[in-house]
Amino acid sequence: MRSDQIKEGANRAPQRALLRALGLTDSEIKRPFVAVVCSASDYIPGHKHLRDISEAVKAGIRYAGGVPFEFQTIGVCDGIAMNHRGMKYSLCSRELIADSIEVMLTAHPLDAVVFIPNCDKIVPGMLMAACRMNLPSIFVSGGPMLPGEFHGERIGFSEMSEAVGSHAAGKMSDEDLREMEEAACPGCGSCSGMYTANSMNCLTEAIGLALPGNGTIPAVYSKRIRLAKQAGEQVMQLLKDNRRPSDILTKEAFRNALRSEMALGCSTNTVLHLTAIAHEIGVPLTIDDIDKISRTTPQICKLNPAGKIFITDLGKVGGIPAVMKELARRDLLSLDIPTVDGTVRSRVEAAPEADGTVIRKIDNPYREDGGIAILKGNLAPEGSVVKQGAVAPEMMHHVGPARCFDSEEDAITAIQGGQIKAGDVIVIRYEGPKGGPGMREMLAPTSSLTGMGLGSSVALITDGRFSGATRGAAIGHVSPEAAAGGLIGLVHDGDTIDVDIAGRSLNLRVDDAEIEKRRAAWKAPEKELTGYIKRYAKLVTSGSRGAVFEE
Repeated sequence: MRSDQIKEGANRAPQRALLRALGLTDSEIKRPFVAVVCSASDYIPGHKHLRDISEAVKAGIRYAGGVPFEFQTIGVCDGIAMNHRGMKYSLCSRELIADSIEVMLTAHPLDAVVFIPNCDKIVPGMLMAACRMNLPSIFVSGGPMLPGEFHGERIGFSEMSEAVGSHAAGKMSDEDLREMEEAACPGCGSCSGMYTANSMNCLTEAIGLALPGNGTIPAVYSKRIRLAKQAGEQVMQLLKDNRRPSDILTKEAFRNALRSEMALGCSTNTVLHLTAIAHEIGVPLTIDDIDKISRTTPQICKLNPAGKIFITDLGKVGGIPAVMKELARRDLLSLDIPTVDGTVRSRVEAAPEADGTVIRKIDNPYREDGGIAILKGNLAPEGSVVKQGAVAPEMMHHVGPARCFDSEEDAITAIQGGQIKAGDVIVIRYEGPKGGPGMREMLAPTSSLTGMGLGSSVALITDGRFSGATRGAAIGHVSPEAAAGGLIGLVHDGDTIDVDIAGRSLNLRVDDAEIEKRRAAWKAPEKELTGYIKRYAKLVTSGSRGAVFEE
């Protein structure tokens, strides 16, 4: 066992003395040591209850003959960090999480790992660490929040964000805004729609590193505690079988996850994270590969914010295994590949049939291609990403004049100040991985547009990112970014931009001579940076490469 490095032989008497100081007995020292990596936090609604999940995991480990050792990671709540300087630190926390886990599991050799994440960057950060360490591993998330209810209608965090725009436009009273604020998030868990956190928890299940139910069992259900105990027991079986992430995270597994992503209509952030995870495990995965899968995978679920069906509804009708079962009917999945508890085939065979409403039959999809589309063109030669499953039909092709802003704050001021008109194309730049730095999520601009009634008449493009709660013609991850000399940095107010989501293209209609004239005069703005964010800006790559660090 790997933990023998700190407990076997006379030379390890000092380490054993320290283990005894923890209260370990002779029999415990002889057993496998299992890390429990938990992101519990009093500051994040999705993580506040994770200590209970952790205790259940540890009970499962002990029952199956292991000795659990828990440690925490940092975590950023994107909802709390949204629309201020703190959001610059969200994506870059992913790398810190992966690095810190590498440090702990190398300095303290253990034999297997149970990862307990729940929200946006914590899930992929832990997945990257699992790839890097390649120890027998299993994931169990904290689960989704239940939807709220306002004036007799179920709502999630996206509706709460859009209410700010409605209030700014005079369409919602102070009293209603306060009433909605008290109702939108009724308890702990990851926010209730198919936002980034739930997207990543579902895809962790689809890719095979979590047990069925990981993505959809509500945070407050006792079934979530039972799942955590099962994960603790199952990691001991993985250790016995020596089944590691490299055995599970194959090219076929990533393809299965991407098929599921397209069928579900997941957050655009999953494109960043899956490419980064594939990079860590050494599986080739490009934005072009994602585009090919998107073009051939029907979208069979339309969950909040794209519709009024919530992630908890998906769980009631069979969850991710039922979605994958429907995809398998068209031979879109690799079935005979391993997961943490058998094969994909065994999961699919045990799943119920699609109900036809929450999960549509594959012969009656919402659309014949996936919920996420990759757009290219002169504005995004390396690619850009849109959640096309949450775009109004009339905005699938939009041509309009550019309204340019060099920061999210400037754009918000213009939007909420009534300066944006129907037909405009908002351009927010210098918010990319290097230029932000940190590639901020920008839910505030998109939700404000929707709340003000402009969501079906205004497009928005950026080299930054969008929240999974975003809906509308919001195109993010424009690469190369403005700070790296991308064409998005050369757009002027009034320029015509052609956003063709159906045709998967994004183009600036300005002749080449004028573009070269602008390029000769262009200079990236300088920003005063200190600390980690300064180092991050120097090391991070393009969004099209998953915003991973340079080798």
